[in-house]
Amino acid sequence: MNKPTPLIAGNWKMNKTPQEAADFCGQLRAKCESDRAVTVAVYPPFVALSAAAQALRGSSIRLGAQNVYPAASGAFTGETSAQMLLTVGCTSVIIGHSERRHLLGETDGFCAEKVEMAAQAGLEPVFCVGETLDERKSGHTERVVGRQMEAMLSRLSAPGKLVVAYEPVWAIGTGVTASPQQAQEVHAFIRGVLGRKWNDLGMKVPILYGGSVKPDNARELLSQSDVNGALVGGASLDVDSFVNIVKAAKEC
Repeated sequence: MNKPTPLIAGNWKMNKTPQEAADFCGQLRAKCESDRAVTVAVYPPFVALSAAAQALRGSSIRLGAQNVYPAASGAFTGETSAQMLLTVGCTSVIIGHSERRHLLGETDGFCAEKVEMAAQAGLEPVFCVGETLDERKSGHTERVVGRQMEAMLSRLSAPGKLVVAYEPVWAIGTGVTASPQQAQEVHAFIRGVLGRKWNDLGMKVPILYGGSVKPDNARELLSQSDVNGALVGGASLDVDSFVNIVKAAKEC
């Protein structure tokens, strides 16, 4: 089976003003717009989504959000619905990122509800899974990742536009990266979970690696058979660094 088209997604987290986002997206278009061998996406903070959308209008570069609330509307102060994201121009949304799980207490079940809501609205969920350092040292990586996956899969009847991102918590923002072998082992496990749920359809779901991805380690990570792209954090804030990761994906 052919690997899915590589997806390189930039999660800007709480960085970039609307003007900075527009400037970045303009530069990104100029540097990689013509390259269709890799799918490129950016995930600005909420206040910069409209500016980024305008800068990317007519572009093949995808726009996504960093979070969504699992309700169509209501008394949920500070939250944003899937429909609101669609009207801004988003086609995708990150769900279950470890920073939201561990800093904001989001549970497996709550993240699964978000995936279901996003998928029903027509957004592409980028569903994040991963273990802490203690869980890895205890040999519980597959137990933790499997639990997170099963909670999400229980809410979906078909894969649709689903993307899964494996992001070991111990490798996010630490400068420590999972070895290519470690990444491949967990990606293969996730691939098996998807395949047991949806057979061949599940086997085609893109699985990204996230966790201190940089231009100097991207090619080795992306060359692994079950690694279909990267969810890039800090390195996505500099346009040249991000473009070099896109180039690495093209070469794999």
